[in-house]
Amino acid sequence: MSPLLSVFDLHVGFGRDPQANRIVHGVSFDLAAGETLAIVGESGSGKSVTALSINRLVDFGGGRIVGGSIKLRRTDNSVLDLTTATEAALTKIRGAEIGMIFQEPMTSLNPVLTVGTQIEESFRLHRGLTGRQATAAAKDALDRVQFPDAARRLKYCPNQLSGGMLQRVMIATALACNPRLLIADEPTTALDVTVQAQIMALLAELKRETGMSMIFITHDIGLVAGIADKVMVMQAGRAVEQGELNQILDKPSHPYTQHLLHSVPHFSAGRAARSDFSRDETATTAPALKVDGLTVRFPVSGSFFHRPTGEVHAVEGVGFDLLAGETLAIVGESGSGKSTTARAILGLVKSTRGTFTANTGKTADRTSAVQMVFQNPYASLNPRLRVDSILAEPIIAAGGRASGKTRDRMAMLLKRVGLPENSLERYPHEFSGGQRQRLCIARALMLSPSVLVLDEAVSALDVSVQAQVLDLLIELQREFRLAYLFISHDMAVVERIAHRIAVIYAGQIVEIGDAASVLSQPKHSYTKRLISAVPTVDRRRENFALDTRQVPSLVRPLGFEPAAPQWRQFAPDHMAQAEA
Repeated sequence: MSPLLSVFDLHVGFGRDPQANRIVHGVSFDLAAGETLAIVGESGSGKSVTALSINRLVDFGGGRIVGGSIKLRRTDNSVLDLTTATEAALTKIRGAEIGMIFQEPMTSLNPVLTVGTQIEESFRLHRGLTGRQATAAAKDALDRVQFPDAARRLKYCPNQLSGGMLQRVMIATALACNPRLLIADEPTTALDVTVQAQIMALLAELKRETGMSMIFITHDIGLVAGIADKVMVMQAGRAVEQGELNQILDKPSHPYTQHLLHSVPHFSAGRAARSDFSRDETATTAPALKVDGLTVRFPVSGSFFHRPTGEVHAVEGVGFDLLAGETLAIVGESGSGKSTTARAILGLVKSTRGTFTANTGKTADRTSAVQMVFQNPYASLNPRLRVDSILAEPIIAAGGRASGKTRDRMAMLLKRVGLPENSLERYPHEFSGGQRQRLCIARALMLSPSVLVLDEAVSALDVSVQAQVLDLLIELQREFRLAYLFISHDMAVVERIAHRIAVIYAGQIVEIGDAASVLSQPKHSYTKRLISAVPTVDRRRENFALDTRQVPSLVRPLGFEPAAPQWRQFAPDHMAQAEA
C-alpha cells in the first residue's frame, strides 16, 4: 500500500527571491499509516519549516515551496499533491485530515476568546455543528484529553489556565476532527517533566485509539526513544540521516547525529552526578547563602470590597544552606514555588517572613553578593544598549561608576566566557542565543558575586549550545568558587551540574540531599513520580501511563498555619518529609 504521506525532494525558500534564499534543501521521506516519524535537529536546522510546509502554513510566514512534491493519500485512496493544491482545498484538509500542535500554546491561542469558542471552531468549519451541538462536541474533545472539570473550563480564557492545561486544549483542538496525520512541533518543550509525561501518554493513547500517523518534532532524544518508529536528523536544512529508531540511536553513521547524541545530557538516575565537591571538607566555613524559614504568601481577594479572603501559600518554610563552590538544584513542577523562592531571595518578590544571610554573616546584599541569570537570553538584554553599557549596568546600579578598571573587567569576563573583546561595541541582536546567555553570565559576574541564581538558564538553548554553557558554568564555578542555585525542570541537566538537589512540591521542600543519592534512591513519593517521568534513551517505544493526579490547591484561609513537617534521615546528606 502506498504511504499516507510522501515528501520528495522538498525545497523551501524565503524572502523576495525564495529560489536564492533556500532554507530547506531536498528533503525526502515517507510516512505510513499509524507510523510516527521524529524529526530532530537544532534551531535553524529546518525541521519546523519542513513541518509547516506539509500543510502549506509556511506560505503565511513569507516562505514558498520552490521544488519537490508533498503527496497525501486521501480517505478515498486518491492522492493529492499539496504543493499545487488550491487554498480552498487546503482549507478543507487543515484540521480535518492534518492536525497540528504548536510549541507555545500561549501564543497559538487567541487571548481574548474562551477556549471553548476556539475548540468549537473546528467543529463549525469541518462538521457543520452549531450552538449547543458545537459546545457539547468541544466538551467531549476536552474530556478526551483528560481535561479536569471540562464543562466549566470551556468558559475560561487562555490566561486562566496553566501551560500543561493549555497544551491539552491545543491537542483537543488538533484532534477534534480525528485527523489521519498529526504534526506535533516541540509540543512539550515548555512543560515540566511530569506534565510532559502526561502529554506524551495522552498522545500515545490517542494514537492507539485512532491509528493516526504522527510527525513529532523535538530536540529531546529521550522523547524520541519513547515514541518514534523512525527518525530523521536535520542539519542546515538537509536530512543528513534517517532510518529506524534503534539504528539511529545505537549506530548513528553521520558525524552530526553522533555529535547530537553525544551533546544531549542523558539522564542516568544519579550515576552521572558530580563528585567534585565535598561538604565535609568545607563544613567549618560559613555558607555562601543561608535561607531559613522562607515563606511567601499572596492575598486572595473575593469580597465586594476586595478584602482578602485567603492567601496563596506559594512558598512555605523553605530553608537550606549553600556552600562556596557548590551547586544546589531546585526541581519541581510549574507552580511548585521554585522560581518564587529564587525571586524572593533576590528581593524581586516580597517575602512574608524568613531570613537570608550571605557569607559575610550579614543580611545578603542582593545587588552584589547574589546575582541572577534568567531563562530567556533574548528578553534579558536591552536591545538598544551596546554590550559595554549592558555590562556596566550592575556597577552603576550598585552605586559605582564605570571606569578603566570596569572596562578591564569587562574584557576579562568576555574572554572568560568565550566571547571576543570587540563584543563590547556590538548590540545583542548581533549574537546567537548561546552567545547572549554567555553575555548574561558575564553581566552577572561583574560585581564578583558569591552566589549565582540560575533560573532555567539553559532551557531556551539548543542541546549542543546547552552543553557548552553547562561546561562553562562548571569551569567558572571551579575558578571563582561560585555557589549556584540552579532552578530547572530538566532532570538530565540537573544530574549533570548539581551537587545537591532540593525537591519542591506545593510550596515546600519535600526531599533534599546529595544529588546521586536523591536521583538513585528517591524517598518521597513525589520525587519518585518526578524521576519516573524522565524520558531516557534506554526506554524504547515506552508505554506511557496516564496519571491524572493534580497538585493540591495552595489557597488557604486567612491565618492558616500548616503543621511543622516531620523529617526522616536516610543518609548523612539525604532526608525527606515523612508522609501520612
